[in-house]
Amino acid sequence: MLFNRTPRVDLNGKVVVVTGAGSGIGRALAGELTQRGANVAISDWNAESVAETARMIEGRGTKVLADSFDVSDRAAFEAHAERVLDEFGRVDIVINNAGVSLAAHVATMTYEDMEWVVNIDFWGVVHGTKAFLPHILERGNGAIVNVSSVYGLFGVPTQSGYNSAKFAVRGFTEALQQEVAGTDIVVTRVHPGGIKTNIVRHGRIRESIEAGRDPEELAEQFENAVRTTPERAAEIIINGLVKRKPRVLVGPDAVMLDLLVRLFPVRYQKVMGLLNKLMFRDPQTEAAVAGEVPSAVNHLGPDHAPADPVDA
Repeated sequence: MLFNRTPRVDLNGKVVVVTGAGSGIGRALAGELTQRGANVAISDWNAESVAETARMIEGRGTKVLADSFDVSDRAAFEAHAERVLDEFGRVDIVINNAGVSLAAHVATMTYEDMEWVVNIDFWGVVHGTKAFLPHILERGNGAIVNVSSVYGLFGVPTQSGYNSAKFAVRGFTEALQQEVAGTDIVVTRVHPGGIKTNIVRHGRIRESIEAGRDPEELAEQFENAVRTTPERAAEIIINGLVKRKPRVLVGPDAVMLDLLVRLFPVRYQKVMGLLNKLMFRDPQTEAAVAGEVPSAVNHLGPDHAPADPVDA
């Protein structure tokens, strides 16, 4: 043969763990995986939502296990891992997808808000990775997919907490990729751009609340501004996994923004602001720059119960 092609990941009959599967990308991932013949262990903080996802994907000839817990709770995640292994006997792929959003200026952001977003968006990924990695290492093959964000590639005003968590996911995953190099274990980091999910609706938007803005209106603005559907996002992520890609950018905005940062690693913030004004005029992005709401490159469904009226 002229070319030595790396064999693709075969999903048929595989056991795949997906967190944050009660809505958004997580629900779409569960649907895409079962369509391709995979058995899934899906979870979310919201028991009703994940049960609904299970009902949507059952009857396709694959096995579905639904569970409800908080990914920021290490003991709860480890208990989930035990249930999955008891039920299926093995785990082939783990997709750490669960996440939440936070919009707040550094000066006014509370420590509790910072801990909330980091505990879910970063520690949830760490818990999911470490709960299953020993099993995958022992078997000698498998895959771990950690969902970061385009906000794991560059900084944005009002997103210091979210940026911190998503940059941490990126660094954690890149280190793991090097640690398993030379094995048959695939590690992929994912950077979605703007996805039509309810992350803003379920996130914490401190600045807009203080300014008297309606959170429902802001959520609708976000959902109207973005273009990539959860289903398309799931297809891109799964295709990247199948092709054993180390990094997956989701959406044309993610590709463009990644290129922008590569071309202007120091001055991208000024360039991005100029592009927003001249080309996009996106009300969601403008609101983010004004410190009112996460911009259109937020993504993912929520994986944490609302803790106060701001989160509802």
